[in-house]
Amino acid sequence: MTKSPLISFAAVTLILLLSISHFPGALSQSVKDCKPKSDNTCIDKNKALDLKLIAIFTILITSLIGVCLPFFARSVSAFQPEKSLFLIVKSFASGIILSTGFMHVLPDSFDMLSSPCLNDNPWHKFPFTGFVAMISAVFTLMVDSITTSVFTKSGRRDMRATDTADVASAETPDQETGSVQVHVSHHGHGHGHGLHHNLHGDNDKELGSHLQLLRYRVIAIVLELGIVVHSIVIGLSVGATNNTCTIKGLIAALCFHQMFEGMGLGGCILQAEYGWGKKAVMAFFFAVTTPFGVALGMALSKTYKENSPDSLITVGLLNASSAGLLIYMALVDLLAADFMGQKMQRSIKLQLKSYAAVLLGAGGMSVMAKWA
Repeated sequence: MTKSPLISFAAVTLILLLSISHFPGALSQSVKDCKPKSDNTCIDKNKALDLKLIAIFTILITSLIGVCLPFFARSVSAFQPEKSLFLIVKSFASGIILSTGFMHVLPDSFDMLSSPCLNDNPWHKFPFTGFVAMISAVFTLMVDSITTSVFTKSGRRDMRATDTADVASAETPDQETGSVQVHVSHHGHGHGHGLHHNLHGDNDKELGSHLQLLRYRVIAIVLELGIVVHSIVIGLSVGATNNTCTIKGLIAALCFHQMFEGMGLGGCILQAEYGWGKKAVMAFFFAVTTPFGVALGMALSKTYKENSPDSLITVGLLNASSAGLLIYMALVDLLAADFMGQKMQRSIKLQLKSYAAVLLGAGGMSVMAKWA
């Protein structure tokens, strides 16, 4: 029951991908020259193959390091989720995710959907990138809200069941007299009303913590979904090109990108308090998506053409939807949730340090936009 919104989200995403991949050719064909603009001296299939294999392993390793680092850093007291340093590091990673959406994914989508390879009508007559990114952000909000609501209702039912069980165990009938005996502490003067009040107060606190935990889990799942889509698209473009000049810069930029983006996702997974099995599965899927995209691009390199109208439309729309999701998650679920939280609100100094971390992360990733 609680998984239905996520299943629906995945199903709708799959349908959209299939429909985009079979986009009507009438909308995409153009009589203009669509040959790739590249220096022929950089085209070397054999050397490009070696670089792609290097990219697969280096990106895989750096992605694993990035996403797993928060898991093991928890053993260090300063990096535990309730500490200030954890919030600062998380703000840095959130800035990277925000910059990824604004500086990498969104501009790529604008470039693709405004390409001269596409017909003026409709692609140059309407800002599809902004429209799809907006719809994606609203759709992400819908999934985020509905999933949280379903999880919250389930959590409240579980807590009410626990509350009833606690009260039943706290008041037990005396087997000899048949009267109700109230279990109190050694300080005495316990009353049934006071016991109920204490149990209710404790359960309110426990319910709040439980609902916050469910919220963290929703954030981790939705964020990973957006990053996975984006990572596959990035890997596909790397695997399909034979331009060695482009691949060299991309490898270094993507390693940096995946490591710190993984840190942001790893921090969210850590706060969700999953068991080691689920942590391993989520970390694995994040780490392998970009290498998988590279391998897929290599396999499709003979049929996949970066400047073909169908490829531009498919990848451009996917990038736009991914950008909307990443921007929403970075601003609403990560940055706004932390900065408007009680811990940040109690300390202006902590806020300033966290803002500096956000700007540092976003600035570093913005510089990477020169190469990737």
